[in-house]
Amino acid sequence: MDTMAPIRPTELQESTSPADLQEPTRPAKPRQQACPTGLQKPIRPTALQKRCVPLTAGPTAPGIARGQVRATIAAWDIPVDTSVAILLTSELVTNAVMHEAGETINLVITCGYGQLGVDVHDTSCELPVPVDGPPDAETGRGLVLVASLSSSWGYYSTPTGKAVYFTLALADGSDEDDTREE
Repeated sequence: MDTMAPIRPTELQESTSPADLQEPTRPAKPRQQACPTGLQKPIRPTALQKRCVPLTAGPTAPGIARGQVRATIAAWDIPVDTSVAILLTSELVTNAVMHEAGETINLVITCGYGQLGVDVHDTSCELPVPVDGPPDAETGRGLVLVASLSSSWGYYSTPTGKAVYFTLALADGSDEDDTREE
């Protein structure tokens, strides 16, 4: 089974600025017309939303990352399976903590173009390799899990090391049946 995704394009590789570190916010609600002429359902924006979160490389990093992904999914109203997103985030952040030589890991959460993306940046140059280990092994199967549950996954080099990422496709029909009131 080929579990490696192609190397991610470089257009998402941007530096982290203080403006990127703000809390996620909901997109502004469109104004309603007094007398709507043609009722059309709003279309989910195709523009890329991005959030960067620095994490201290340590045992609390996976839990903090899970909370950040959960909060971002809720704030941006992203139609994905939250439990899968936080499980896969936990796997990538745990791997980064285990292989991190520095003190900081960067979590980058993106949404747009029909998918949620989570990238975990670290300073290690060691490339990720999925291991299909024995059933009783305590470690080594995280990337196999990421490969099986994500729409795509992979890694790319950064100026300071590497980033490992996964994507999840937005749920089908998210715009057709969206009748929730906010």
